[in-house]
Amino acid sequence: MTEAFGNPGPHRSHVFFLELIDGPQIHLGGIDEFTHAAPCALSRADHQGGCPNCIGAEVTRPAIGTATTYGLCVPSVLWFRRDLRLLDNPALLAAVEAARADGDGRVVPLFVIDPHLWEPAGPVRQEYLVDSLDHLGAAIGRQLLIVHGDPVDLVPHVARTAGADTVHIAADYGPYGSARDTAVQNALEAIDVRLVRTGSSYAVAAGRVTKQDGTAYRVFTPFYRAWLSHGWRAPAAEPPGDIDWWMPLECEGHPTVASTGIDLPEAGEEAAWKRWANFHASGLSTYDEGRNRPDLDGTSAMSHHLKYGEIHPRSILAELTDADDGFRREICWREFYADVLHQRPDSVRASLDARYDSSMRWVEDEEAFDAWAHGRTGFPFVDAGMRQLRAEGWMHNRVRMVVASFLVKDLHQPWQRGAAEFMHWLRDGDVASNTHGWQWTAGCGTDASPFYRVFNPISQGLKFDPQGDYVRRYIPELRHLTGKTAHEPWDVLGGYDHGYPEPIVDHKAEREVALADFAAIKKG
Repeated sequence: MTEAFGNPGPHRSHVFFLELIDGPQIHLGGIDEFTHAAPCALSRADHQGGCPNCIGAEVTRPAIGTATTYGLCVPSVLWFRRDLRLLDNPALLAAVEAARADGDGRVVPLFVIDPHLWEPAGPVRQEYLVDSLDHLGAAIGRQLLIVHGDPVDLVPHVARTAGADTVHIAADYGPYGSARDTAVQNALEAIDVRLVRTGSSYAVAAGRVTKQDGTAYRVFTPFYRAWLSHGWRAPAAEPPGDIDWWMPLECEGHPTVASTGIDLPEAGEEAAWKRWANFHASGLSTYDEGRNRPDLDGTSAMSHHLKYGEIHPRSILAELTDADDGFRREICWREFYADVLHQRPDSVRASLDARYDSSMRWVEDEEAFDAWAHGRTGFPFVDAGMRQLRAEGWMHNRVRMVVASFLVKDLHQPWQRGAAEFMHWLRDGDVASNTHGWQWTAGCGTDASPFYRVFNPISQGLKFDPQGDYVRRYIPELRHLTGKTAHEPWDVLGGYDHGYPEPIVDHKAEREVALADFAAIKKG
């Protein structure tokens, strides 16, 4: 048909196609099997927790492999990834605009369960993602189309089945995401569908902030100044309230996930805005003083919401003033690390200072690593952090630095092992932030805390958890100790009465070993 009459294009002006408006259903990219719309074949029992798009909704859609257009209007596809929200979503606005330019404005909201991302995500992020998808599905009338498999195959399949001529995304600058999107773009072009990138997960897209000579920054402070000078757009306009969300395929629902037993915070856009409003009202003014205190509720706890794009950093920045520079800098650290990873995608596994991979003496001690991972090192501040990680899927940032330093410089194990352990458990596990946070502490990354800066796990605990409240919260074996004595049970009569282990290493001695190893690689 298209060969005989040509592509009707966005205006659908060819007389033959106009005659078909009230006739048979067609797919503009070719003729498919015609079927009448049928109810969703998936019952509540077919999915863990029920299909998130069928609960409480009367939904009709054609079966898989069919194509349906209504009035020869061409829909668009909005492929959600790390932007699980409706507000401040430029890609959503672009998808709506494209669909309405072609007719009735149908938008296919798509999420792909990509095994390349799902399987390594770990149980905590899997559980959180499912909850976030449920909230997004509810926000759009249970019309979120969830499919499982390789996006290179599935995104073109969805576009072709829907009769869409555009697929809209927020740009992804991560190593895997960039390669995946290029492959999807090529597959879409083969069927005459455009992949349209609008916006990103960052206030300033990776690669935009550079030195005057066009090279990337390797130090945070000058990056921060340039980032501020570059600036960012105001939050995007609110989406229309009458978007015609449409599922042209059967929804596969979210995967079955086993409960982690972790009491995760509520997911979703509404929860993100509620948490931000509470922090903005009661925590932002004291952030600079409280952010390093794990015994206090002094942080924003917005990292998991930002990870999944339940709120955009631009929306947060719009509500900050110069008096909130400390918090603004923390947002910039996230963008800095994304930029670094974009410039050096190999740094997911490779140290930016290659000497740490080629010449540093690393120790393979599985027993020591296991003690660290399970919070049984005998150093209370370290152990409290690792137990918080497994109990909540999160760890206070100050403590993250201390436990990372302990693994690398007291146990002499490569940062990559610790980064992988974090990514398995963290609900806010972000590849860029996690990777380069670890490299910063290990002394081999950008703007590095030098390797010879070795965090003392005892003095750090005494300084930032002065009354031992954080330690006692996560280590029940030390709850009988009062005040700061919880940090030094070896100095207290009966300190070990409840089964807490003695230190597995001598910190002072291991610090000297670490410094000697560093001196050796400096000599070459």
